[in-house]
Amino acid sequence: MNELIEKIKALAESQEQLAQLAVLQYQPIVANYIAEHCTDSNKIAYTLDFMLDFCFDEQMLTLYRKLCRHLYSFDPNAAVDYIAAYRERWDEEGKQFGNNKKEEI
Repeated sequence: MNELIEKIKALAESQEQLAQLAVLQYQPIVANYIAEHCTDSNKIAYTLDFMLDFCFDEQMLTLYRKLCRHLYSFDPNAAVDYIAAYRERWDEEGKQFGNNKKEEI
């Protein structure tokens, strides 16, 4: 049983290391899109698709949110779709992008 726990722990650590590398790779891309006022929805969507896999990491989530805000400035429907994709995968309770649950009356 200890061997299984150690393997799971190693897997979790490697996942976090991979997320840290992804953050380093995506930081300049996101910064460039924003600085250059990129309005290519397809290009940004492609980037968000890959970033979504790492949004369990707080730094990546911050980048994802920045890029969603940028996308919202010229393509709100696409931005809403990416926020929904994040919520579906990582935030069903609506804690990171706001509360998406309606109260029962």
